[in-house]
Amino acid sequence: MTQDELAQLSREELINLVLAEHGQLEAMQAAFAQLKADYEALEMKLEKSKKPPTNSSNSSQPPSRDWKPSQPKDRRKHRHGPPQGHAKHERKYVAEADHIVNLKTEECTNCHADLHGVTGQLVNVNQITELPDPKAEVIEVRQYEVDCPHCGQPQIEPPPEGLEMDRTFGARLEATVVYYRQEQHISYERTEATLRNLHGVEISPGGIDRIMQRAGQEAIREAKKIEKEIRRSAVINSDETGCRVDSGNWWQWVFHTLDAVLHVIRDNRSEDVIREVMGEYTAEVWGSDCLTSQLKAPARARQLCLSHQIRNLQAVIDRAPPAFWAQAMQKLFRYAIHIHNQRNQVSCEAFQAKVKCIEHHCDWLLQQPLTDPDASRLQRRYQKHRLSLFVFLYRRDVSPTNNVCERALRPAVIHRKVIGCFRSRWGAHAYAALASVIDTAELNGIHAFAAIQSLFAQPSLPLPLGV
Repeated sequence: MTQDELAQLSREELINLVLAEHGQLEAMQAAFAQLKADYEALEMKLEKSKKPPTNSSNSSQPPSRDWKPSQPKDRRKHRHGPPQGHAKHERKYVAEADHIVNLKTEECTNCHADLHGVTGQLVNVNQITELPDPKAEVIEVRQYEVDCPHCGQPQIEPPPEGLEMDRTFGARLEATVVYYRQEQHISYERTEATLRNLHGVEISPGGIDRIMQRAGQEAIREAKKIEKEIRRSAVINSDETGCRVDSGNWWQWVFHTLDAVLHVIRDNRSEDVIREVMGEYTAEVWGSDCLTSQLKAPARARQLCLSHQIRNLQAVIDRAPPAFWAQAMQKLFRYAIHIHNQRNQVSCEAFQAKVKCIEHHCDWLLQQPLTDPDASRLQRRYQKHRLSLFVFLYRRDVSPTNNVCERALRPAVIHRKVIGCFRSRWGAHAYAALASVIDTAELNGIHAFAAIQSLFAQPSLPLPLGV
């Protein structure tokens, strides 16, 4: 409405117009106030339901992915080196050195007298550790045929073990190739370059692959024996992690006992993998996380990994800091692990009393009414698996966590990140078999390289006696 139109209105018309606009303004203010209240209520609801960022303490996320804040520039810098009063440690000398170099003056620097016959006094000794030239040595085997002068029968001397006529590379060199590929996660191209630059050996990627195939075939045979050993174990821990095979998503499983470690790679994460490995055998105790397929493993009792449960409880605490139930349950689990580790330092009666106290507190916590949905979900889980929480307190051979499997799978995760994926199914199975042989050997005090070398024949060097 223009100014001229307003000038033509009467006094009563102007009053009615102002009152009408005032009513519209009040209605708009009321609507705005309602929208503001609804927005604040929704924002508060979202804030309550908002989960904290995941990290290694409240989830299975590795520490390398945690967000690390920048340190303040004016922070107090710690002094590098050993602390004040720290005892000095030096490298110990070996009892018998491989080479001894005697430094003795033969001529006097003052009067030029001959000092060959003068007895010297040892004043200083130093040992230097050095690597010999790692260049490979080539052994040429010449096999002759000799006709016997008496009977005329031709005679051919068979080669000794390690010097077979169909062998191209020695067992130690083949073991080195497998060690680079399997344990150090070096690609074919870098393995080829390492062998050429460090050892002076030219091996094509095809030759490296043939060596890996021979090692894989022997490892698969040994893995069958390890699988039988797993089936005889009373306590078995198991876990799995993802891997890529032939552009598909597969899973690497590990089965860990006190005496053996078995790795298998399959294209699924179901209980069928466990049934395939275990056959008709039923373990006494099965340790794992809460994966459904793991909970269906054939076992008379189960032990849930308390490390996983402590992380899940930490997620509840991070989302709602005054979460009494989650904090109390977390402290109870940690205390139970502490009592397990201190088992040999307390009397049997005192240990049993502590176990009884732990069981009592657990039952009390599981009966507490909860309103938080995440805490209630964990409470229902522990109520369902109540008998699987503290099995380790009654058996010395059971661990409260599944860390043995986590550590066994860590090299596989590194291999996956460095190499990328397995190009063939056979390569994946060979890798799992080699991992089984190496981990089982290390569990029994045998180094990884020695375990790999045992898959091949006798090393060609040193040469056998009489050759």
